[in-house]
Amino acid sequence: MKKIILSTLLITALVSCKKEAEKTEENTLSIDSTQIEAPKTETSKISLKEVSQKELVEILDQKNDTLYVTNFFATWCGPCMMEIPHFKKKIEELKGKPVKFTFVDILDKMAWKDKVPAFARENGLENHIVLVDESKFDNTFFSNFERWKGNGIPFTHFRKGSKTDEIEGSMSEEMLNEKINSFLK
Repeated sequence: MKKIILSTLLITALVSCKKEAEKTEENTLSIDSTQIEAPKTETSKISLKEVSQKELVEILDQKNDTLYVTNFFATWCGPCMMEIPHFKKKIEELKGKPVKFTFVDILDKMAWKDKVPAFARENGLENHIVLVDESKFDNTFFSNFERWKGNGIPFTHFRKGSKTDEIEGSMSEEMLNEKINSFLK
């Protein structure tokens, strides 16, 4: 009986995901993006930098007395958006200190022209966001992390000198403060 109930729940979940994916594909494929001219707005003036896998690894691999906090996110990711206010607060609090925050959008290439720049402007993160095309990652990229294999976001990597730490999933403000403070001691 348990097997039947479990199988039914699993099938229902898979069918729901497939239907949602079809809706999303339907919505995104119905309009050819080359046929749409981007509206001239304030966000169109924001030019976020796209970096290569090599450049991103260089950011992750800095080994000096600066604390590098690198957060992988997407604008459609609810848990990612829940932790952004905590990061913004820490950025302000640590201004002028040897701490560098970088937010990496790797999953939402279609939003790079409008949604991500709008998000950057709204949150004052224009100088902190880089864009990386995850489809260009080779097999070595995820070897830069102990636990993360690209299977979920948000993901935050901390590095100061040779000390590193990672958090997979959304962080509370207390958790972020605790992690940063452990590196700044």
